[in-house]
Amino acid sequence: MADDKVMNRWLVVLGAILIQLCLGAIYAWSVFTPALNAAGWSKMQTQAVFAVGLAMFAVTMVWAGKKLAVWGPKKLTMLSGVVLGCGYALAGLFGGTNFMSLLLLIGVVGGGGIGIGYVVPIAVGMRWFPDKKGLITGLAVAGFGFGAMGWVKLAGSWGHLIANYGLSTTFTIYGVAFAVLVILGGLFMTFPPEGWLPKGYTPSATVEGSSDDLNIQGTDLLKTYQFKLIFLTFVFSAGAGLMSIGLMKLYPMEALQNAGYSAAEASAISGTAMAVFFSLANGIGRIVWGTLSDLMGRQVSIIIMTATQGICVIAFPTMASSELILYVGATFIGFNFGGNFALFPTMTADIFGAKNVGINYPFVFLAYGVGGIGGPILGGFLGDMGNFPLAFTTCGALCLLGAVLTWHCNPINAKEHELSGFKPIARMLAAEQLSAQRK
Repeated sequence: MADDKVMNRWLVVLGAILIQLCLGAIYAWSVFTPALNAAGWSKMQTQAVFAVGLAMFAVTMVWAGKKLAVWGPKKLTMLSGVVLGCGYALAGLFGGTNFMSLLLLIGVVGGGGIGIGYVVPIAVGMRWFPDKKGLITGLAVAGFGFGAMGWVKLAGSWGHLIANYGLSTTFTIYGVAFAVLVILGGLFMTFPPEGWLPKGYTPSATVEGSSDDLNIQGTDLLKTYQFKLIFLTFVFSAGAGLMSIGLMKLYPMEALQNAGYSAAEASAISGTAMAVFFSLANGIGRIVWGTLSDLMGRQVSIIIMTATQGICVIAFPTMASSELILYVGATFIGFNFGGNFALFPTMTADIFGAKNVGINYPFVFLAYGVGGIGGPILGGFLGDMGNFPLAFTTCGALCLLGAVLTWHCNPINAKEHELSGFKPIARMLAAEQLSAQRK
């Protein structure tokens, strides 16, 4: 089908960025916590809303992935905008600073709204850009990372919304903005016509017979050793990054003061490391790693990313005691952490087929939730024991293990499917292999 007979596919990128800019609101939660603390909330309560939001995000994504093929990407995105927007708007109108209200409206409802919409731009983008899956996924999820910074600044130092209008009104403004922008972006969320391919693009099959037409989902996905390797690697890589996020200010403050910096200097330096160097590198890393993976391949990219992350995380306790070296360490860890969100969805598509990435990636993304629990808890536990360096060393070593696991994550082949009981797919791949041999 000719490229000029269908919608301009770059409109999908515009829609994806608009959607992800709003869904990244979950990472902007920290801008609200000082006002909530001042209203009498404990630190545990502020983190509980964030944790519930993350959990709902991951769990709802699995449900949304199943509904994507039934309802279509446009309807699912519209629902995401309505649910996310209502969560925040109602929190502003009725929640105020009441803990249970915000836990329900922002944590449960808002987190669910994010989970409903997150996978849609990824799945749609891959279908429109089979020739640039890494780049397009990177651009889409970069919006998620950069959006967080934008909403933080708008509520704080740029827009002063909280200072000028109060917490409740800011929640309401954000709710309306989220609904409008996500619904607007959703107008471009539609799959290309069946059989459509970009001009000049020819799908390539691996020697094992795997291709974009591979169709593995649900329980078949969970049975494969490739899923287990991808899942564990994502757990280790995400866990290291999320532990580093949790300690990026706390541990450098301690290390810098031990090196002779004053408490005020240490706080300012560590805050800059997190808010500027880590955050910007996190967003940029999503685009760069996605682009590199189109050139080098997903498997090689994940191996390099997790191996370098392992080295950086292990070295971070040494780097944290010097201002300039701390900035370098925060940049590299943020850059590699961002790469997770561009590489693992595209790796899922490459191994199990692009058509079902909307169904399959939510199962892989559950690894982010596991890493989000394990990494920060490990950091906090060892920190309470006075041994932050051991936490970084452990997470870094697990990243290196993830690189080794990815090395063994080979494409699906017909023999493997036959042994696993996936006979329809096995026959399909065997026929492809036979056809290729005859040619």
